[in-house]
Amino acid sequence: TLKYRPWYPRKPFESLTDARKWVEDFVNWYNHEHRHSNLAYVTPNDRHTGRAKEILAKRQVVYQRAKMAKPERWSGRTRNWSAPTEVTLNKKRTSNTEKKAA
Repeated sequence: TLKYRPWYPRKPFESLTDARKWVEDFVNWYNHEHRHSNLAYVTPNDRHTGRAKEILAKRQVVYQRAKMAKPERWSGRTRNWSAPTEVTLNKKRTSNTEKKAA
């Protein structure tokens, strides 16, 4: 993930200390600022501390109010802001063959 960030250094780090500082800053950003799509756009820290449920509940209210205020802008339901029950890295994908057999 970190190699694909726009601010990933193009040149080698000057020192091990510089590299460690860069990774420390990245990890802080990743855990406290970056909103993950697999976490319903909350940070890992929000999820870990339990704040995600409150954040997602507030988002649901905002979306419902927006839909009530301007229903013509909505063709269907609002986004599902419920917290995911399971979060994994590199979730095992089911092949088409396995899907057909099931």
